[in-house]
Amino acid sequence: MPQHNSSAEAFGRLATELQAADGLELTIDGIVQFALTAVWCKYASVVLIGPNRKPQVMAMTDPRLTKLDEAVIEADDGPLLTVIRENVAVLVPDIATDCRWSTAWSDALIAEGIHSAIHLPLPIGGRARAVMSLYSDVPNGFGADELAVAQILADHATVAIAGARREVDLSLAADARNLVGQAMGILMERYDLDHEQAFAVLKRYSQDNNRKLHDVARELIDTRVLRKPG
Repeated sequence: MPQHNSSAEAFGRLATELQAADGLELTIDGIVQFALTAVWCKYASVVLIGPNRKPQVMAMTDPRLTKLDEAVIEADDGPLLTVIRENVAVLVPDIATDCRWSTAWSDALIAEGIHSAIHLPLPIGGRARAVMSLYSDVPNGFGADELAVAQILADHATVAIAGARREVDLSLAADARNLVGQAMGILMERYDLDHEQAFAVLKRYSQDNNRKLHDVARELIDTRVLRKPG
């Protein structure tokens, strides 16, 4: 019972710390650092999935993981990619004897002293938007207890990353609105346009030149002109 209470308290502190974390990167870094003691793993990393489904290493507890994860992404092979494509958790009890992926993948991890792993999807909106990877330096390093704790941590991480991403999206949206507002002010003052007319000019330029509205607004603010392409 004391151990259960201790775990509950630890996750309670984690939830509070993640909520207070300033930005997406600090949120993810807090997750991987917590994993080292919560799941008793040797290394941990989180990979985010971009809008084009391209994975990007965002946080790791050892710089060697960046090269390993990036090599997997480049080779398009390994359990990390399986998690992204199938949205399922993957346990690799013994990397040396696992034949589901190429020997290039297993050899690279074993060379770094990694012998077992868990990869868990962090689903946001029904799709794996990130993957948390936990590594052990011994075969069969993750038993039933570690798997259960890892899943709880993944649930906390999913909520925290979703919240941090919403804040980023809201911040970007606010910045875009500010840019458009400033650009409209320039047009209104220069050409004696009203609010609707100024917005129509920006929108038409954006559509005619196949450019995002906030990019058009930023160019006008920076250069004071809307250049024709070419």
